[in-house]
Amino acid sequence: MITADQLRTFTEQIFIAIGCSETDAHLAADVLVSADLRGVDSHGVARLPGYVRLYDNGRINPKPHMRVVHETPSTAVVDGDRGLGLIVGPWAMQVAIEKARIAGTGWVAVRNSNHFGIAGYHAMLATEHDMIGQAMTHAAPLVAPTFSLDKLLGTNPIAVAIPAATEPTFLADFASTAVAYGKLEILQRKGQDIPLGWAQNAEGQPTTDANAIRNGGALLPLGTDREHGSHKGYGLGAIVDIFSGVLSGANYGPWVPPFATAGFMQANEGVGEGTGHFFGAMRIDAFRPADEFKTHMDTWIQRFRQAKAVNGKQVLIPGDPERMMEAERLANGIPVVEPVVKSLEELGERFGVKL
Repeated sequence: MITADQLRTFTEQIFIAIGCSETDAHLAADVLVSADLRGVDSHGVARLPGYVRLYDNGRINPKPHMRVVHETPSTAVVDGDRGLGLIVGPWAMQVAIEKARIAGTGWVAVRNSNHFGIAGYHAMLATEHDMIGQAMTHAAPLVAPTFSLDKLLGTNPIAVAIPAATEPTFLADFASTAVAYGKLEILQRKGQDIPLGWAQNAEGQPTTDANAIRNGGALLPLGTDREHGSHKGYGLGAIVDIFSGVLSGANYGPWVPPFATAGFMQANEGVGEGTGHFFGAMRIDAFRPADEFKTHMDTWIQRFRQAKAVNGKQVLIPGDPERMMEAERLANGIPVVEPVVKSLEELGERFGVKL
């Protein structure tokens, strides 16, 4: 068990060691640790060695010059200058928020970036301004579309954050696949099998092998197979890829550069620039008075919480499990598995930073 403050300080110092400014390092560490606090361990400090490997391979610029390269009153395209997506994401979301202040809504496509952590972190930034936030990103091609043996899409998550008055923020943050690849990495570290429905092997058959992707297999879209709606997960992933890549000028489809996961370091870029994201901010009072809307969001949330549930279960609001986990981990610390601790200690030894 490691406290959030300890993890944040360590992570910040590692980012400073590879050349990030103190401000950027602090923000990047906050994005990663927020994932661990919310129980999204696949996108937390376990990813830190991967960002360092990207830096070692010349794929991350620790001091990027982020800039708007095209804009209208309500839209913009941002070039991330190969910066950490953990930094580029919040910067671009702020552009969307400022556009929304003026035009009512703001939409920002991003190119030339990298992995940006959990999508929900960025979407939540808009709710601080009485706005609805949206964030999406494409990712390395590890996913086979329905009926495909080829890996053409990433896990391609979507997050939407909607503020309420007294109730907590509604936050839907989910991959367009049956599961994020990071969940396989967690089971790989533990030496455990994956559930059926997460992945297929090189022949397109269901598998429980946590290493299937490394051996020619693929992740499956949300729904797993055609009979259970995988074409819908495929459709969601395709939308995210087009918004994040084709619209922004980033790479897309099988050309999206991979994260620094073991066995997936080599980028196959060629149709655009780096990794892409897409952000949106909608000012609530562009539709109806914000206080009135948030009061009705309270009513919506409360009614769903009161829903009659099956025995032993409770109807939850998107964002509830993460909030409960955050409260627990702030109080008791964050559990970090031994292989991740070892990888962090190795980073610490390299850069002279104590965990």
